[in-house]
Amino acid sequence: MSKQGEPPIISIVGMSGSGKTTLLEKLIPELKGRGLRVATIKHDVHGFEMDKPGKDSWRHKRAGAATSMISSPFMIGMVMDADHDHSPEELGRFLSGSDIILTEGYKQKGKNKLEVFRPDGSGEEPICRDDKDLIALISDMPFDLGVPRFTLNDISGLADFIISRFELAPS
Repeated sequence: MSKQGEPPIISIVGMSGSGKTTLLEKLIPELKGRGLRVATIKHDVHGFEMDKPGKDSWRHKRAGAATSMISSPFMIGMVMDADHDHSPEELGRFLSGSDIILTEGYKQKGKNKLEVFRPDGSGEEPICRDDKDLIALISDMPFDLGVPRFTLNDISGLADFIISRFELAPS
């Protein structure tokens, strides 16, 4: 948890195919291995179907429940009606006990952004080159955007940066 008491929210952004999910798959266990509780939020502007059609929890929701949960000794899942596209800050209330919240997406809304940039999948230049909320660039290309740059494989260095910048300590 950061010294401010609320977990920091960091949005991993980049063009489709740039490697955002791959970066998260590497960064999450690195941070977890350092004793931090990591929560994630995937932003999907197109909508999604999380529950399996025909299953009991799907049937509950389909019958009109505003919120439906499924619980086991190993996981909890929740499907809830939404009246607007919730910000990461609004969704953070569901992630109590987290030391850090990493989002994938929220290009426009994230206060702290890490951009993953690969010219083969991301266009010619980083999309956040003039974004005051960009805190670091993850790219093997030698761009200087006035923020720290980490290579795509320097997960340890990126974790060090995040922990230092947000003064994180295991809860």
